[in-house]
Amino acid sequence: MALTESQNPDRPARPPVSGLVTHIRARLNAWLADTSDRSVTQRVASAAFLIRVCSAALIYLSQIVLARWMGRTEFGIYVYVWTWVTLVGDMADLGLATTAQRFIPEYAKLQAFDKLRGFVARSRWLAIASASIIALSGLLLIRMLEPYLDDVVEVPLSIACVTLPFYSLMQMQDGIARSYDWIDLALLPPYIVRHVVMLVLILAAFLLSFETTAETAVTAVAISFALTVVGQTVLLNRRLARTIEAGPRAYETKTWFKVSLPILMVEGFYVLLTSTDILVLQQFRTPDDVAIYYAAAKTLALIAFVHFAVSAAVAHRFSKYHIGDHREELENILADSIRWTFWASLAACVVVLAMGQPLLWLFGPQFTGGFHLMWILAVGLMARASVGPIERLLNMLGEQRACASVYAGAFALNLVLCVILVPRIGVEGAAVSTTTALIFESVLLFAVTRKRLGLHVFIWSRAKSR
Repeated sequence: MALTESQNPDRPARPPVSGLVTHIRARLNAWLADTSDRSVTQRVASAAFLIRVCSAALIYLSQIVLARWMGRTEFGIYVYVWTWVTLVGDMADLGLATTAQRFIPEYAKLQAFDKLRGFVARSRWLAIASASIIALSGLLLIRMLEPYLDDVVEVPLSIACVTLPFYSLMQMQDGIARSYDWIDLALLPPYIVRHVVMLVLILAAFLLSFETTAETAVTAVAISFALTVVGQTVLLNRRLARTIEAGPRAYETKTWFKVSLPILMVEGFYVLLTSTDILVLQQFRTPDDVAIYYAAAKTLALIAFVHFAVSAAVAHRFSKYHIGDHREELENILADSIRWTFWASLAACVVVLAMGQPLLWLFGPQFTGGFHLMWILAVGLMARASVGPIERLLNMLGEQRACASVYAGAFALNLVLCVILVPRIGVEGAAVSTTTALIFESVLLFAVTRKRLGLHVFIWSRAKSR
């Protein structure tokens, strides 16, 4: 009679399931307890990605609720207005939020605590002031253009202007919190709390029988920003008080702006690059087309979240290693960040495309017509993932002007292609234009990084010095 596996003395016994679980748990605990920069960076990136995934679910839910609540036409108007809020709001802090991830590690490393206190205090007021000026200018411009604007967008655009100071302050505090690896305080308020508050407000509007219009939706967004940023400010101030000892403040405002304004150009051109398709579609196509394209693009957001998460974890470390002249550590964390970005983005791409049609159907049956757009847009996102967060590297290492030039070229290409293709082939033209621009951007960023920093940055090549 044949021996069973457990009776065969020549065959090693398989470890019990409980032993495997214990082994995995031990490895996980060791990773969580590891204080090395690599493990800390992995944990921060993982936390950032998980927050953005949860945020994606909330955003997706909110977009579905709004699309079904308002209908395609009002939803298209809301998308158009919100695109303008994102376009202007991301630049309203004048680049200071990203600059925080350069100066906070630098001041801490040099023990320049007076300058550190000065930056943390004044940068937030500068962000509020600049956004307030932009908001007032926007309201004045809307009034001047009133004869040329559609009645349905005038009020939503005005409400959106009021949102800008809250948007800018939240973004500035995001940058400060990231510099201390407080990823929960950096990302939970804008990406989780705010959307929960907005959904509660939308539900209240529904129960109270408010009009199902873009105006009502934008008002809910504005209130959610205001409430969330107040809570974030209180919590951030408490943590800063425990981290930075009280004392005198020094202000290097000119130095901050010397760095932040080129970074502002980088971020501005990137926002323009990623918003051009929606804005051009609004001019040449119907709100229905805008809504379908927006749904397809947002369904792919999970891929972009990977890039965002890794950038959130490594940007200030690029600055720290550069200041400390730790070339090898810089190359290693850069190589790691490229690998993490690409492979996680590829996995996300496979999952999202496999579930693309059911996800689009959640917006409404008519939205499934945008599924083919997802395949086109995914090519551009994967091209960007193949070089990792090197735009952050360039900004942190003083090459922000070169980075801005790359983004300006990519934006110009996207704009020209959109204007040519959208009137001729519609939403497919917008997708092809955006993807082409992202590929162009990735190639140029690779070339600039290799030439100026001597780093060979690509997924299949480890970063190494000249």
